[in-house]
Amino acid sequence: MTPHLTDRTALDHHRRRAARDPALFLHEEVVAETEERLSAVNRRFTSPAVVTAFPQPWRGLLPEARFVSDDETLALEPGSHDMVIHALCLHWANDPVGQLVQCRRALKPDGLFLGFLFGGQTLAELRAALAEAEAAVTGGLSPRVLPMGEIRDLGGLLQRAGFALPVADGLKQQVAYRDPLHLMRDLRAMGETNALAGRLRIPATRRLFAETARRYVEGFSRADGRIEASFEMICLTGWAPDESQPKPLRPGSATVRLAEALAPRPPQDG
Repeated sequence: MTPHLTDRTALDHHRRRAARDPALFLHEEVVAETEERLSAVNRRFTSPAVVTAFPQPWRGLLPEARFVSDDETLALEPGSHDMVIHALCLHWANDPVGQLVQCRRALKPDGLFLGFLFGGQTLAELRAALAEAEAAVTGGLSPRVLPMGEIRDLGGLLQRAGFALPVADGLKQQVAYRDPLHLMRDLRAMGETNALAGRLRIPATRRLFAETARRYVEGFSRADGRIEASFEMICLTGWAPDESQPKPLRPGSATVRLAEALAPRPPQDG
């Protein structure tokens, strides 16, 4: 059996703690991005579903949506939705392809899938500062920050899950914080603190936190004295297969040779 990356019990605990006073500005950014993308699709969706740990930001955009948790088995009926959105929780999935397959099966033919998740450039500054600090303080490294996929790899998951017309693209947010402690407080309020199954089960020392903060400030301060934190949000777009969708030509079915299409044309008279 493949070992799990995520400790779901710890993740659920972190999310319940975050829900008491959540920091959902990145979720709100994804909602705004979704609204913009849907405005470009000349279609009205009447039976949407949203997979999310924090449904609050989505209620204004999709009040009629079915909201479900990102459990390993999604509470979605096959063929019952014309749009499914997987909202900023796919990066925690122990089986991301399995999550995508379940979303595809929940779609009606020609239904739209939008999946948002954090990408590999997320918290690049914190990762660097923490790795340097831990190596200096303890002489080694331990699993502290969730590994996240790169856009070129994540796009391939859509094809593996059987989506048609797959597209992967990303957007980045640079967020300024007064100091690293405030960043860490926001991560706690997002429910995005360490829930790795392989994490150390003993608390980090104050010395490690202090050294991480020092290296963060030293390496990633802005001119105004604040620090920057990068968040990369990747959007996966795909459609449930349907006969009405455009399809590539079969090999050998072209009526014009490539050389003929690219050949220079003789000048026209007149």
